[in-house]
Amino acid sequence: MGIFFAKKKQSSRITDQDKAILQLKQTRDKLKQYQKRIEQSIEKDKEIAKKLLKNNQKDRALLLLRKKKFQEQVLIKADGQLENVERMVHDIEFAQVEVKVIDGLKFGNDALKKLHAILSIDEIEKIMDETKEGIEKQQEINIILTGALSDEDEENIEAELDDLMTKDTKEVAPESDDEILLPDVPTDKNSNKEVSSNKLQEPVALES
Repeated sequence: MGIFFAKKKQSSRITDQDKAILQLKQTRDKLKQYQKRIEQSIEKDKEIAKKLLKNNQKDRALLLLRKKKFQEQVLIKADGQLENVERMVHDIEFAQVEVKVIDGLKFGNDALKKLHAILSIDEIEKIMDETKEGIEKQQEINIILTGALSDEDEENIEAELDDLMTKDTKEVAPESDDEILLPDVPTDKNSNKEVSSNKLQEPVALES
């Protein structure tokens, strides 16, 4: 029972590329948080500068506007850095996909070479010839066992049958058109008398 339950846990192998991607994503998240703080600070300084101007505190309002301008420049730089980080993450992830594709192609190519080594062209032709010979031999055995006839034999048999039918037709005698009429057998005394009278009248007819 222990064999079925003692399965080894497959340890997930973390590569250097995975670590780099994780670090870049963490940097990206920090940059986004920093941008959000800068944007909030710019909006806050802008509102304060408006209030200072209303209170005739021009110098302090000017100072806040300069601070705001500096923060806007920092925000632009942060946007550029964020774009670079995201591009780097994309490039690394795509490179990992390319490596997997290349590894798969290499594995497939090696497997194909091994198959070609096992089955060479000459060996395949030999197997096909042996298979063809085996099929032909089996057909011959089937013919012997079942008494099957070839197409030529069947044609000869048909020709012989036609010849016999032609000869039989010629040997049958044609029926005569003139039927031989036999006298009826008398069944009573009257008929016998008629036959006798006919016989007596025949010479008379001949003499006349």
